[in-house]
Amino acid sequence: MITKSIKQHILACSVCCCAAAALTGCSDFLDILPTNEVVLENYWTEKADVTSVMNSCYETLEHSDCLSRMAVWGELRSDNMRLGANVPNEINEILKENLLPSNAYCSWGKFYEAINRCNTVCHYAPMVQAIDPNYTEEEMKANIAEATAIRALCYFYLIRTFRDVPYSTEPSIDDTQTYVLPATPFDAVLDSLINDLERVKDLAVRRYYTDESPNAYVNSSKITRWAIYALLADLYLWKGDWDNCIRYCDLVIDHKRQQYQEMLQRQGNVNNIALFGDIPLILTKPIGSTVCGNAYNEIFGTGNSFESIFELYFQTNQSQTNTWVNSFYGNSNNVTGRLTAPDFLCKDAAQGTNTVFKKTDGRVYEAAMLDNSRYAITKYTLRSISYSTQNVTKEADLNTTRSRRAGADANWIFYRLTDMMLIKAEAEIERGEEGYERAFMLINQVNKRANDATTAARSDTLKMSDYVNSKASMEELLMAERQREFMFEGKRWYDLVRMARRDGNNTRLISLTSRKYIENVNALKIKLADPNIIYFPYAKSELKVNPLLKQNPAFNKGEDSELSN
Repeated sequence: MITKSIKQHILACSVCCCAAAALTGCSDFLDILPTNEVVLENYWTEKADVTSVMNSCYETLEHSDCLSRMAVWGELRSDNMRLGANVPNEINEILKENLLPSNAYCSWGKFYEAINRCNTVCHYAPMVQAIDPNYTEEEMKANIAEATAIRALCYFYLIRTFRDVPYSTEPSIDDTQTYVLPATPFDAVLDSLINDLERVKDLAVRRYYTDESPNAYVNSSKITRWAIYALLADLYLWKGDWDNCIRYCDLVIDHKRQQYQEMLQRQGNVNNIALFGDIPLILTKPIGSTVCGNAYNEIFGTGNSFESIFELYFQTNQSQTNTWVNSFYGNSNNVTGRLTAPDFLCKDAAQGTNTVFKKTDGRVYEAAMLDNSRYAITKYTLRSISYSTQNVTKEADLNTTRSRRAGADANWIFYRLTDMMLIKAEAEIERGEEGYERAFMLINQVNKRANDATTAARSDTLKMSDYVNSKASMEELLMAERQREFMFEGKRWYDLVRMARRDGNNTRLISLTSRKYIENVNALKIKLADPNIIYFPYAKSELKVNPLLKQNPAFNKGEDSELSN
């Protein structure tokens, strides 16, 4: 789409996707008619055509080339990860902060493929609606909202990773078009994404199935109005528009409150969800149960839980598998994957001497486990877990039982209810001192659920008076809780980048990330001091085909310097 190489790849793949129902191979199809004739004359004629390409937008997100980059870009360079077993060289180089433009993870092609498919839906859907009486205007607008949201999500990943990126909302449909574009600045792309979503947000589907339907999982595995609100809240957080950020968080939280009330009306009581403050969260230990793990089992084990807002669905998807979790976190055959957790995150948690987690915080036992000398990542890899945090003084006291996934079918979560709570808490902190108490309450509610602090028998593990006297203390609390809650979910490095952008320097980012290093710590601290290095370099292949791209100055040296001057 943006350069000739990417454009050619997208055209071929998009056409194949559109014709998949009728034709068996890409080359056979391309031999029949020129690409433009196929797309313009023979394809976009009915509702089913729009549905097919819309589905392909999700399939592109689920592709291993896309999902692995979401995880690598959002997590790998943070203080959450270190090398595991049989680590590929390109991963190991990123872990060592030896990141070069030749690294395969600098490639962004699959994201632009998804973007182009979304652009194509937005372009052709109105034309199809004009000629197909079975395709209503309401459906057409909902599809455009859906495609706009996926496109915005892709661009959001790109700007958080590369900062400035080529930006276009026009589809690649004509071989005569020029797609060599300069990079658009981060803030300009961010503003455009917000404007696009503001325009379509109320056109999206509220839900596809009723909550009691066996197909209700679709409500969180496809774009809904609430998914767009969640994305808008995140975008406004990065923009620094605290009021709008809070407004969209509240819309999603209010929706979950209403959903919970509807559940109570249908069922009379709900023993696995309770109010923390006035926000319903899944209990880690359901009413009547003596063991913890329920929240993990529903959110990550089964997936598409009550708390889910948007996640990629793999559990009955035979065309795509979650190879990222299966290979890099671990599987039923290999407990330790290619990545592991640094010792400081998990060591001696049950003894009560860990500095990140309290010994009653179940998230540490759900996220990782000691396997020989490494802490293997277990979040997403477990189908279920049970344990007890009562009267724990050592690991054995937990009486942990784990059931690992047999296949690569873990969902991948973008947004869930605790995202909205902690995004809102961050905005409240940044808005000023008057929001500190509200922010603390939200953070504490998330923390209380994790520590099974639902009765007077177990008091809060956080005390308001320890934090609300300074912005620095509140920010530290917020970042620590986000790390505990979203560990290994592809968010931590982006949290650190957002913090560094706000600070105007990398001092806090360096302080946190350096905790995982054992060797060459001072050299790595010096390298990370460059304000540009928090972003990835443009791929060497992109610099070759797009002379308008100018390399990130932090990487404008060495083997690739001649390509970026």
